Amino acid sequence: MASMDPGNPVIRLRQIAFKYEEGRTVLRGVDLDVRDGEKIGLVGSNGSGKTTLLHLIVGLHKPTDGTLEVLGRERREEKDFVEIRGLVGITFQDPDDQLFCPTVLEDVAFGPLNLGKSVEEAKRAAAAALEKVGLSGFDERVTYRMSFGEKKLAALAAVLAMEPKVLLFDEPMAGLDEDHAEGLIEILRELPQAMMLVSHDPRLLDAVATRRVKLHEGRIAEMP
Repeated sequence: MASMDPGNPVIRLRQIAFKYEEGRTVLRGVDLDVRDGEKIGLVGSNGSGKTTLLHLIVGLHKPTDGTLEVLGRERREEKDFVEIRGLVGITFQDPDDQLFCPTVLEDVAFGPLNLGKSVEEAKRAAAAALEKVGLSGFDERVTYRMSFGEKKLAALAAVLAMEPKVLLFDEPMAGLDEDHAEGLIEILRELPQAMMLVSHDPRLLDAVATRRVKLHEGRIAEMP
């Protein structure tokens, strides 16, 4: 994989278009650079294509047109995205879409194990990630019995355990109570990775985002 220069974007999108199979076009020419260390807030109305854009970056969908570069290389085929699956972490709006193992430790260690780490290495990575999100001692907790906020933090830990270079968040504040919301903001402020934050929450964007862009009518516009 090409090494990243601090001046080069970790994500580079040029004229990205996307149309769903039923014919609905959501993206019509997205241009966007995300540079190392940037924390970009992505806003837009419901249905504008924000989640779709995140999914394109990790290869869950493929663009119908345009050029998508991630971590210094153009990504087109499934094998291109397999190479970066551990390096670009995504958290979904609903943590139940990510958590599927019986216990928290198993969920958080799953990614490192899948990347080829030994059981002990994966456990150490999981423990460090759980500590980072404030869930130390949750190793044997049964995931489905946790609160929504705890599940959100566990899903974030599962991503952080893979030591990603880029983080993508889809409405990370949705459904959180006040304590978990404040805690999550502090965590995101401290993380060094480049990130994109899809959010309607001005408190999160004010505290974390270094730049904001708006997705409107299938294109990206810079915001003040």
